[in-house]
Order: sequence, then C-alpha cells, then structure tokens
Amino acid sequence: MSKEASTTYEDLNIIGTGAYGTVYRARNRTNNTYVALKKIRVSLTEDGIPMNTLREIGLLKQLDSHEHPNIVRLLDICHGQRSENELVMFLVFEHVDQDLASFIEKWANSKAKLSNDKIRNISREILSGVDFLHSQRIVHRDLKPQNILVTQNCHIKLADFGLAKTYDFEMRLTTVVVTLWYRSPEVLLGQSYATPVDIWSVGCIMAELFMLKPLFCGTSEGDQLSKIFQILGKPHENEWPATNVFINYNSFEVKNKIEIRTLIPNICDNAFDLIMRMLTFNPYKRMCALEALNHEYFMEEPLEL
Repeated sequence: MSKEASTTYEDLNIIGTGAYGTVYRARNRTNNTYVALKKIRVSLTEDGIPMNTLREIGLLKQLDSHEHPNIVRLLDICHGQRSENELVMFLVFEHVDQDLASFIEKWANSKAKLSNDKIRNISREILSGVDFLHSQRIVHRDLKPQNILVTQNCHIKLADFGLAKTYDFEMRLTTVVVTLWYRSPEVLLGQSYATPVDIWSVGCIMAELFMLKPLFCGTSEGDQLSKIFQILGKPHENEWPATNVFINYNSFEVKNKIEIRTLIPNICDNAFDLIMRMLTFNPYKRMCALEALNHEYFMEEPLEL
C-alpha cells in the first residue's frame, strides 16, 4: 500500500479481484470503521493520468454527490506509488459485508425459498439504483449478483462502476464487459446498446432470486443465446438485427423448449409479467427502470410484517 493510503487505512484481506483492480477490506485508522479499498493500476501517458481514468473518477464523484441509498458510497481517493509508466490509485468505498451472490448461495444451501416480499424489496431497490444511474445517463454494463451488495438490514447497494460509462447510442461492448449469464441479446450479437442492457440483467437477477440459481448458464455467446431461446422462445426473424451480426438467425433451432413457469413454479403472476417485460429480446420494446418500478408487482400489499 502507498504511504498516503497506509497512513489512513490498514488493509486486512482481499475481498475481490477482477480485470479492473483488486478490492481489499480495510480499517480506517482515524475512526476505526471498515472500508472497501479498490486498488487500480493506471498506465500513465505523456500527459499523465489517462482521460478515461479521470472520467471514471469524475463519474464516481458525480454519483456520490447525490448520496443515493442504493448506490455504494465513495468515501475517499488516495494516490499510491508512482513510477515512470504507472500510478497506483486507491478508491475507498463504504464496506458492506456480503454481495447478492453470497446472499443467494446461503439461501440455496439452507434449502429454503426467499419470500415474495423479500424478493420484491430487493428487486425494487436494485431497480431504484438502476433508474438513478440511467437518469444520470450512465449504463452500469456489468450488473450481476457479485456487483450488488446486501447490507445486514437487507438493503441493496449497486457497486463496481469500473465498467460504467456515460452512454451514447453507438457503444459496443468489448469481450471483457458484462458477465456472460447476464448479457442481453444485443450484446451477445455485437450490436450497439444503451440502458436496456441493464434492464435485461435485472430481469435475469430477479428470476435468480426466485430460483436461487442463474436462469441462463451459457458457455459462449452462441450457447448463451441458445439457452435464452430455449426458455423464452426464438424471436421472429424480423426482430433479428439486419447488419453486423456474426451469428446467423437460421443457425438456431429450439428443441425441447422449457416453460419459464416450470423453472419458477412459486412465482406470482405479477412477478412473472414483470420479468418477461424485462427479458424482451428487442431492446426498444424492453421496459425501462422507471416503468418497472411502477409495475403492479410493486403495488401489491406485503404478505408479512
């Protein structure tokens, strides 16, 4: 750890690693609280810190200024060791004990089902965070259970904006972006994309809350599409992209179609309708986050206190 970071923070253990950095659980020496410390190695250019890094930091500061309850808080930024070609930086976030992936795993191991009320509250808070991001013209681009934090009181905070980007309508995802199981069809087909990619991911995550396991578990882009079509059905040919598609429409033949209700027998009608509206093949027909928050599913009376 750099001198500047080490004087304030004591790193305790690694809690996550990825293509964009390592995250440590650390203790703030000044107030004895725990934080999540994201270590990033930045390749320096002739002009110093690259624009994309400055943009990400600016994005994080912009988000934090709103103090949205469903977005993880950025507490500090520390400069680390610097060499001729590289700078180490530490982004200091509030620490949350578990992510949604470990939360789901615990419930799956317990052989119990999440209550409809708990699923509804978690889904609402995820969508609230996503709606806020989209209102700021930001696409998360990597929504998955590992990037969604769950507090002790079962509140949700979206995290890991290393892939988030202020969007335009001609963005295309690189191969490292978005975990395969939560990728939308337009991403799998190499098309331009915008905010609907996040809505698709939320639909997958919401189904996973009911099933306590992922809905679409593909091993490649083509296999992922096959898994999607096997459950949701193959889209009509006129909805298939006309240009820049590296996978042919006729290469898919859906056999042994699985009805989604057989996979999620405990799902209520409104929850099923909401998930299906989020898992719409055509991104232009997919509902937005605000529409999802206003869906009848979230208007139901709670079943428990």
